[in-house]
Amino acid sequence: MDLVAFTRQLVDVESITGNEGSVGNLLFHELETFGFQAEKIPVEGERCNIYATSAGHPHPEIVLSTHMDTVPPFIPSSEDESRIYGRGSCDAKGIIAAQVAAATRLRTDGIYVGLLFLVGEERDSLGAKVANRRAPGCKFLVNGEPTENRVAVASKGALRVELTAHGRMAHSAYPELGESAIDKLLEALHRLRAMELPRDQEIGACTLNIGTIEGGRAPNVIPDRAKAQLLYRLVGPSEQLRKQIIEAVGRLATVEFVLEVPFVRLATLDGLPTTVASFTTDIPALSNWGKPMLFGPGSIHVAHTEHEYVEKKELAEGVELYCSIARRLAQMQNAEIRMQK
Repeated sequence: MDLVAFTRQLVDVESITGNEGSVGNLLFHELETFGFQAEKIPVEGERCNIYATSAGHPHPEIVLSTHMDTVPPFIPSSEDESRIYGRGSCDAKGIIAAQVAAATRLRTDGIYVGLLFLVGEERDSLGAKVANRRAPGCKFLVNGEPTENRVAVASKGALRVELTAHGRMAHSAYPELGESAIDKLLEALHRLRAMELPRDQEIGACTLNIGTIEGGRAPNVIPDRAKAQLLYRLVGPSEQLRKQIIEAVGRLATVEFVLEVPFVRLATLDGLPTTVASFTTDIPALSNWGKPMLFGPGSIHVAHTEHEYVEKKELAEGVELYCSIARRLAQMQNAEIRMQK
């Protein structure tokens, strides 16, 4: 297969989260063309996960996986001598192409890996949650995200928090007659920004992003409502952090924890360069798919940007490294089987 052409073919199919039907159909047909036995796993409407195996090997010990949805806006592919550009080029359609190329190459060596491509990773991991109910009993899951061809030792978690402050409307000429919800919200945010966050010696610090702030009625009205959405990147369990947030905010606002993706420590292999993934992945929702690893070509620093790209050289190296990882995992599994005998 032509790695660059296949990557561009995938990028040129718009698949913003919620609209993955067309790219799923493309993957299904291309995998069949490449000699795999592909299956559509329904998720929602026309949205389907794609799972593929080699003929005669329906229960692989190793599965390569990533997601086929992207963030908006859609950006069609282009290329120059060294790079492929476009939405999803590194996150994660180039990774899909690299994993398919690796699986094809491994098959010629008698190593049969599965391929799992998921919808919804950029929003709520819905595809991964559906797939987790149909896990085939594999031993290892190599999840693909742009890690610059380094194996991640851990992936930070995420805790989304919503603060809602309430006040009382009044004419702005007489502020003493009202109660400003925005003032309350600002004080709550000030306290949270001043709060000392957890730190892990190996992983680094928990971080806070105040993502959105909204509230008020008009410049001449004392605001009776205000809301903010926050995202903490976790480096461990969240229980203590939750308590600290509630105590810091006090009665200034109500606190709602709307989503948590847990922090995860990941498997590595000796001799491979490592990194820490400060972003979240589908891995926590794929707990039934074996021991997880996280690895992929491309840089997260250009993902979700208007100039997203993947280096062609790095993409080709990613194929080689996926093959190397799969071979080593297969050797480990074979050694374990021999020991059990």
